Amino acid sequence: MHIAVIGLGEAGSRYATALAAAGHETTGFDPGPAATPSGVHRAADLADAVRDAELVLLLTPASLSVRLATQARPALAPGTCWADLTAASPATMTEAAEVLADAPVSFADVAILGTVPLTGARTGVVASGPGGPAVARVLRGLGAPVELLTSSAGAAAARKLLRSVLMKPLALVICEAVEAARAAGCEEWMREQITDQLGADGPVMIDRFLTGTRQHAERRSAEIRATVGYLDSLGVPSEMSSASERALLRLTRRGCLEASPESPAGSPCS
Repeated sequence: MHIAVIGLGEAGSRYATALAAAGHETTGFDPGPAATPSGVHRAADLADAVRDAELVLLLTPASLSVRLATQARPALAPGTCWADLTAASPATMTEAAEVLADAPVSFADVAILGTVPLTGARTGVVASGPGGPAVARVLRGLGAPVELLTSSAGAAAARKLLRSVLMKPLALVICEAVEAARAAGCEEWMREQITDQLGADGPVMIDRFLTGTRQHAERRSAEIRATVGYLDSLGVPSEMSSASERALLRLTRRGCLEASPESPAGSPCS
């Protein structure tokens, strides 16, 4: 297939690389200065990237979801599947689907339920919307488990936010536990305790939480903020998710301070 990957960051670059390695004609585009993955043709602009593509995978920040669907619409060929793999909220995903509702294309809401830097294109996903089956065929071909929902766009996004209620606080709790143990001089003991709870993948997950939580604090704070809004719409208390949002915002501010030459370096979870 001719597949376009929009957004060549941490996740997008891995999907693009896997698609090219699987023999798909893969075109990539990124609004920023991201590197071009091996085997991927770099398009000059969004329209050039999606023109004649049979499948488009959107892997940008969720804030660009509706805007890029709107900008790409005139260049999409009839029969194209536009798959939104961002961490957009159900409402935003529905809005993006509505942008393409009158176009001769299908829309798929695809929620990534795992850590792409660890498992690459084999990371499990949930898909909903009319384009779900088309996305499932391609991603399953890359080794990814895909759960297909018969619901409209927004249903998969809701599953992702519900999962965030578990995963974002879990990552922050582990970061806090390791930092506290480091300060007390028993970090290795704490890592062993956490690994006992997480199982065989514990050591890898701990390191990923320690680095990824800080590195992606800004993006994750936006995702957990959407999660809080979704829980509010369900009439469900969100104290833990709200606390996680505040913690991620603190990490975002700390990261900005540490980017300044005058600021001292801090620990990964401070």
